[in-house]
Amino acid sequence: MMTKRFLLFISLLSFCAEVSAQDRPNILWIVSEDNSPFLGCYGDSFATTPNLDNLAKQGIRYENAFATAPVCAPSRFTLITGMYPPSMGTEHMRSTYPVPDFVRFFPRYLREAGYYTTNNAKKDYNTVDQPEAWDQSDQRATYKNRKPGQPFFAVFNLNVSHESIIHSSIPNEKLKHDPGKVPLPPYHPATPEMKHDWAQYYDKVEEMDRQAGELLKELEKEGLAENTIVFYYSDNGGILGRSKRFVYESGLRVPLIIRFPEKFAALASGKPGSVTCRIVTFNDFAPSILSIAGIPVPAYMQGKPFLGTQQVKERGYAYGFRGRMDERTDLCRTVRDKKYRYIRNYLPHKIYAQYLEYLWKAPSMPSWEAEFRAGRLNQIQQKFWQEKPAEELFDIEEDPHNIHNLATDPKYKNVLAKLREVNHNWLIASRDVGFIPEAMLSKISATTPLYEYARSGKYNLKKVIETAEIASARDESKLPDLVKRLSDADPVVRYWAVTGTVILKARTAEIKNQLMVLLADPEISVRIAAAEALLAIGETDKPVQILSEALKDTNQMARVQALNVLETIGAKAKPSFENVRALLKGNPKDSDYDVRAAKKILEQIEK
Repeated sequence: MMTKRFLLFISLLSFCAEVSAQDRPNILWIVSEDNSPFLGCYGDSFATTPNLDNLAKQGIRYENAFATAPVCAPSRFTLITGMYPPSMGTEHMRSTYPVPDFVRFFPRYLREAGYYTTNNAKKDYNTVDQPEAWDQSDQRATYKNRKPGQPFFAVFNLNVSHESIIHSSIPNEKLKHDPGKVPLPPYHPATPEMKHDWAQYYDKVEEMDRQAGELLKELEKEGLAENTIVFYYSDNGGILGRSKRFVYESGLRVPLIIRFPEKFAALASGKPGSVTCRIVTFNDFAPSILSIAGIPVPAYMQGKPFLGTQQVKERGYAYGFRGRMDERTDLCRTVRDKKYRYIRNYLPHKIYAQYLEYLWKAPSMPSWEAEFRAGRLNQIQQKFWQEKPAEELFDIEEDPHNIHNLATDPKYKNVLAKLREVNHNWLIASRDVGFIPEAMLSKISATTPLYEYARSGKYNLKKVIETAEIASARDESKLPDLVKRLSDADPVVRYWAVTGTVILKARTAEIKNQLMVLLADPEISVRIAAAEALLAIGETDKPVQILSEALKDTNQMARVQALNVLETIGAKAKPSFENVRALLKGNPKDSDYDVRAAKKILEQIEK
């Protein structure tokens, strides 16, 4: 393996040596945080974004650009590696599981080819860091420190539009955008807090645009604009409830504008001022940058270049995912073509609006919840607080807000079947390890990178996916099949079989005895799932005991899984409260996800 990597390195150096520094473009990334295409150039008349609107006139605007995840850390893993997180075991928020040695942060290839690489300053790559990818990575990082004539790849992260900016409310009279005139999506109620958060968010997008403009002016001042390819994009959609973290257009579709100076026009995929409907995803960014720089794209990268000398045929689909978001477990996969978005919810019994401490810091979220509890929401606004269907299908052209689910409409039967198949095939082709319960993932990753585990012969992928699809289908006729799988030799299959009984609920009582046996399963994820299934049919004592014991386990993800179940049963969880409180003793970190989940349970008790 070392010999192969060494030969690859030598071949890269040889290839790049043929191209002089003067012939290589500089590359500037301007990355904003947590914003969908709320820009004037994307048709948003309420937005104030003159600098980016002007950049769009000079560059190429992408209508169909997508993050792979609707949240920063997994998305940034995709960006920095060109790899799909569910293939690598890096889908769960800030899980930092290791990856194989051959997976490099792509700026390393640029640096080895003579580029000066800088990052100012956010990383958050959801895996073990590779600091050698950068010449400089801190708040002072700039391309100005390079050697004379040295090409650069520079990243500037603008965090002014990050979700946290609406946690502290600015008085109405100080806002530039009028809360009374702010356009609300149909799924949001028009509460004062909701309108205020939206208006404040638009103010921050305006400030983000100003900062982007300053970076562009600096480039001009340095005399570098004619030698620099400029990217502007956001790391995921956002930020108000049902956007960031959710696999709708509002969470996954991002703005993308790329400006090519005239001398590098041949590397572009369109002309200045043009708009393209080509589908691109964050998987494609790393290989595209290497292609622009004249560096061969490594074969292991799952993305494909849409720019440069190695451009390939347009992809047909954008794949996306949702795993654990902070302290809440969930599992969704999505496929997007140019007209439709398909979503498969593998844990449909979990409501969309699972409480997340960080998300609820925005005043708009408690206001939305209060309207729901008061019964003042319309049917569209209520859905967020209900369980999910197994499948969702949206016509993006007719329904950009994704509120009319077409999955049960006979007219879309063929579209649904096609995209369901595309999703299934991608799960298999990408060897998606996200279907392994995270308590198991974390144990496996301690000795083996999850990418390698998926290829070791130990992961019965096809049977696991098949079981997860049966389990999540809400189809009572599949119960006998699930029952057979409760005794499967593979604990991941057993986990999904039990989870299927949780989802079916009404029929679970028929298999009470089998579930009671599984409370002693050797795998803790299966025990917790069995406890959840038994709680759904009224059993309390033994299931709560199992969940309480799980809170003392050394595996944090097992504790998070158990806490997620305990929160749903209210006062019935009382026998576990001592162990819940124990998680808050000593010096717990609020950033620890089991601590956040435990705090919520205790807050409910106090109320």
